Amino acid sequence: MKALTFQRYGKSPGLGITEVPRPVLKPDELLVEVHAAGVNPIDNRLMTGAFKPVVKLELPATVGSDVAGIVVEVGSRVKRFKPGDAVFASVFDLGRGSIAEFVAVPESVAAHKPANLDFVQAASIPMVGLTAWQALKERIGLRAGQKVFIPAGSGGIGSFAIQLAKQLGARVGTTTSTLRDYDAVLGTVKGDAIEKSIGILKPGSSIVSLVGPLDAAFARTRGLNGMLRIVFCLMSRKILRLAGKRGVRYSFLFMRPDGGQLADIGELLASERIRPVIDKVFDFEQAADALRHLAQGRSRGKVVIKIK
Repeated sequence: MKALTFQRYGKSPGLGITEVPRPVLKPDELLVEVHAAGVNPIDNRLMTGAFKPVVKLELPATVGSDVAGIVVEVGSRVKRFKPGDAVFASVFDLGRGSIAEFVAVPESVAAHKPANLDFVQAASIPMVGLTAWQALKERIGLRAGQKVFIPAGSGGIGSFAIQLAKQLGARVGTTTSTLRDYDAVLGTVKGDAIEKSIGILKPGSSIVSLVGPLDAAFARTRGLNGMLRIVFCLMSRKILRLAGKRGVRYSFLFMRPDGGQLADIGELLASERIRPVIDKVFDFEQAADALRHLAQGRSRGKVVIKIK
């Protein structure tokens, strides 16, 4: 089968469409014929080697994590899905990629595709949807009436997170001049933007960063060695010190695939309380162009590759 793969880490990763073996199913997996695959900034960052100590990939590796498609085969232990079902999922951090003709998806991370979404729309959701859900609902515990700051609101994650925050009854600001005394910040912009955002938070509030710096707590949850824990501790020392002075909690979030949460997100999409925001759709043959387009940082919504 065909897949978008990269050969090595670095500035010249050898990105291109190649022939790879069709996945062999484990008992708890679905074989999904991919109709569309979303792309995310982490896809480009993985190829640079930035997360090499954290995310283990066997090179050459297939790129991508967001997938929407049709189940064509199920493993012997699969209970919730059958061939012919339309599904969507994230396979991020599972040692496989989604920009391919087929992908093996663990049953635990898959959900039925909302009937009102086409495959391109569905493929735009998993990474941004689960990231926003886990940041705002799990990590922050955002409640009605609270105020959350979400910069870069026109991007893939921002456009979804803003909609979810409003569904939770929160007030959303996207520039630091709009509000003060925020209850939470969702860090989506690299650089010193997160440090600057501390000034708009009230004591007891939270910063959840999706872009770093990584911290020692993240290293512990990943079971990383002592040396990496020290490195991450040093990387996050400044932001933790600044946050501590103001009585603010800081943490770094790495999204985890979760089919149950994705099903809950699917209900919001099915009722149109949240809508997909698509920036641009590329054909499979243009998959490398899609990643280059995303890397420019000017996308307004999600970039998606139409496979079938």
